[in-house]
Amino acid sequence: MKPAMETAAEENTEQSQERKVNSRAEMEIGRYHWMYPGSKNHQYRPVPTLGDRASPLSSPGCFECCIKCLGGVPYASLVATILCFSGVALFCGCGHVALAGTVAILEQHFSTNTSDHALLSEVIQLMQYVIYGIASFFFLYGIILLAEGFYTTSAVKELHGEFKTTACGRCISGMFVFLTYVLGVAWLGVFGFSAVPVFMFYNIWSTCEVIKSPQTNGTAAVEQICVDIRQYGIIPWNAFPGKICGSALENICNTNEFYMSYHLFIVACAGAGATVVALIHFLMILSSNWAYLKDASKMQAYQDVKAKEEQELQDIQSRSKEQLNSYT
Repeated sequence: MKPAMETAAEENTEQSQERKVNSRAEMEIGRYHWMYPGSKNHQYRPVPTLGDRASPLSSPGCFECCIKCLGGVPYASLVATILCFSGVALFCGCGHVALAGTVAILEQHFSTNTSDHALLSEVIQLMQYVIYGIASFFFLYGIILLAEGFYTTSAVKELHGEFKTTACGRCISGMFVFLTYVLGVAWLGVFGFSAVPVFMFYNIWSTCEVIKSPQTNGTAAVEQICVDIRQYGIIPWNAFPGKICGSALENICNTNEFYMSYHLFIVACAGAGATVVALIHFLMILSSNWAYLKDASKMQAYQDVKAKEEQELQDIQSRSKEQLNSYT
């Protein structure tokens, strides 16, 4: 009687497993019919030959592939990269030309002795070389941040796929957050520093407007309106002439060097401000991506533990089935 009872128990176990498999398959088929109602009356047909196939361009999979590719683009990082490139390009290009025009104005009108502004010329030349380095660095850094945006976007989109985040990737993301924060603080200083020449040129321009105004009557009153560039500290107090008054100052404001340098400094200041906004945007994106990667790592750890438990359960079931078979 005992073998018969064990055989009946084994048959009941196999029947229950088959019912589970059938019910699971029926559930999958029902879910498929619910998602695609038009597939209920679908009849399977044999695979067409190569001559009967439609062209690849008319395949409906192309549209789905394009949508999938567009869904993986980090648009926030792309916008921040474009804004960063534009701001750095405006600051570096316009700042370089404006500094050269400033040196020409100083040499021609405010400091005729070369030894008086020799140090200033060296500092401006050094700043121009620094501008070259800034442009190169931010070109590479923007591309790296955009690539990191693609990486984290793929991590979020494919959490339940074969994609695996690593501790090294999360560490690199955290390092980018810190470095972008430091660069954002540094560019705040650059933005404030770029506003200084705008302020200086604005004072000179406003003084020239006072000279041109009809309220200023008489040559004596015009000659008393002056601009002393030495008070800004860019040339020493013993520089000659250092101070320009009256009609000579008005002639300076009418030159192309002054007009171009003034407006280029304004554009460079705006470019520095745009770079600050781009870095703040990058900082928000990197912070959110780092949080996403952290959650993704926790999700992957949970899935690994779950898969391990399921594998252990299957091993236990297989061993119990083998033991039942050995009794029969």
